[in-house]
Amino acid sequence: MARRYHTLDVFTHKALTGNPLAVVHDAEGLDTEAMLAIAREFNLSETVFVLPVATARHRADIRIFTPGGELPFAGHPTVGTAIILASLDGLAPGAETAFLIGEKAGPVACRVSHHDDGRFEATFDAPRLPVALDRTPDTTQLAGILGLDARDIGFAAHVPSRFGAPVSFCHVPVRSRAAIDAIRVDTRWFAETFAAIREDHPAIFAYTPDTVDPRAAFYARMFAPGLGIAEDPATGSAAAAFAGVLARFERLTDGRHAFPIEQGFAMGRPSRIELGLSTRAGAVTRVSIGGGAVITGEGRLLF
Repeated sequence: MARRYHTLDVFTHKALTGNPLAVVHDAEGLDTEAMLAIAREFNLSETVFVLPVATARHRADIRIFTPGGELPFAGHPTVGTAIILASLDGLAPGAETAFLIGEKAGPVACRVSHHDDGRFEATFDAPRLPVALDRTPDTTQLAGILGLDARDIGFAAHVPSRFGAPVSFCHVPVRSRAAIDAIRVDTRWFAETFAAIREDHPAIFAYTPDTVDPRAAFYARMFAPGLGIAEDPATGSAAAAFAGVLARFERLTDGRHAFPIEQGFAMGRPSRIELGLSTRAGAVTRVSIGGGAVITGEGRLLF
């Protein structure tokens, strides 16, 4: 059976930048093993499989795979899928649409805009709010994993922490962009450290306020070698969990806040994630993730 697919670059408005994504349509009949094999064939950070909806309230139901396994939720697959679905629906320039996408983590509310200049942008509400996790590796361990001096880790009130929303990340503050760009991951130490804390989603999101664009809030890199992702150009799920980091370490007033995040620059895939969060009495009450995407290709799987 031939199955349509599209490829996109996500969290960007320029082809060959951002985070590449494959979206396989007509995925009914594919089992988990087949989906994982196809994700490995594409060999991108994530591949999406669009399935028949379980409820008429959803525009689509999807499953998301890295080359190493399935995720219950992910940011750039959600943004990219929302944009390709809106494009296939014929969303006209100057128009907007909203719908739900069913993911394993729950239904995700998406909003898509098609601007007059042809650009597409999508924003979604994270299906779960960030939750603090225990068993954060210590600074010495993290410095060894990342090939940094321990003095490079931490700035202002920020220290390493773990949050999930629902996908978990170890968030590591780094004092400068020069230091974060110098990271070289020790994959063996990485695997041993996260195995010791029984982390089922071993991933590090390193961040610094030392940005390329002064209008951005943070510059970041994400590493998940155990999931088949040596480095990710843009990680919306990490940004969703990062909202918990900001609520813990920043002095946020009640209300809505915006934190643009740069990622992928060290890979030659510059990306921009629009993180929004609302807080009340120091707690996160809402998280949104947004960005653009460019459709870069289409084809058919002939198996």
